[in-house]
Amino acid sequence: MSRAAVAFAGRGAYGPGSLGSLPEGHAWVRRADELRAAAGLESLSVLDSAERFDPARHLRPSNAWPLIFLAGLLDAERIADDHEVVVVLASSTGWYTALAASGALGFDDAMRLVHAMAAAAEAPLEAPAGELIYPLTDEAWQPDPASRRAVTSALEEAGDHAGMAVDLGAFAMIGGARDALAPIAGSLPAVRIGGREYPLRLAGGDGWHTPLRAAAAVEAARSLSDLAWEAPNVTLIDGAGRRFTPWSTDPIHLAETTLAGQAGTTYDFATAVRVALREYAPDVLLLPGPGASLGASCAQLIVAEGYRGMRSRAEFEQAQRGPSPVLLSMHR
Repeated sequence: MSRAAVAFAGRGAYGPGSLGSLPEGHAWVRRADELRAAAGLESLSVLDSAERFDPARHLRPSNAWPLIFLAGLLDAERIADDHEVVVVLASSTGWYTALAASGALGFDDAMRLVHAMAAAAEAPLEAPAGELIYPLTDEAWQPDPASRRAVTSALEEAGDHAGMAVDLGAFAMIGGARDALAPIAGSLPAVRIGGREYPLRLAGGDGWHTPLRAAAAVEAARSLSDLAWEAPNVTLIDGAGRRFTPWSTDPIHLAETTLAGQAGTTYDFATAVRVALREYAPDVLLLPGPGASLGASCAQLIVAEGYRGMRSRAEFEQAQRGPSPVLLSMHR
């Protein structure tokens, strides 16, 4: 049985290709719909079975975040049958899925957490929020120091109005007020990689992982003081690279790091992946649920680490074609 690191996708992962992810009749799907109905929210089953993807409807945090959570958790159930999961990590709000998959929170409590934080991400702001993404590597997946310097300089100019929301290693996800993002986008050199033009503005930017959402997240956390936290049954790595192990985790500390400050600070997914590779040496890195969007970043982080001797895009792609690929997506 192969040793697996599991990386859960977060906000923005559920897209048109994700429709149809939820199996009808599964106990978790039924329970999620019961909890949604009690909260006056639209059924996840109905959302997932829609004939077409509606960005205004499907990208709304109160819909998208629970969809991503449930799709990821369902895949985690399948993964456990075929792999020895040695470590769990996540990008952004995928952390909430990781908490449920590791047993740190029960299903109902994890859903409450997702819904409360999604509502915080929808709280009115004085100025609309947005996000853009910018590459930090070149076409050959080699680090581009000039790009990172350009991002750092642009964020220094923006001050408190914008910041690095998620550090994906190969990409910078920048969030903040839309008015602050416009000059940032204008100051970053235009580049074309993989057929896409950057900087790229993302649909549905909500300002999560920036100071814009800190106050709303703190208020949401107050409603979650009765969640039943436990030590995880598998090691968790959070967005600062901290490890929460089954034998040493203080559930109170895990709750505090989840609820206090995470929404208002950078989520460092790149560091989480590096820690997982260096400390646990998994045979495979698995991307459950609508996790394919993390594929490029994970692949480039593997190359940057020289994992299993892979130090170039060509070497990684050759390994992926072999009998034991190091990176696998559940294809949603």
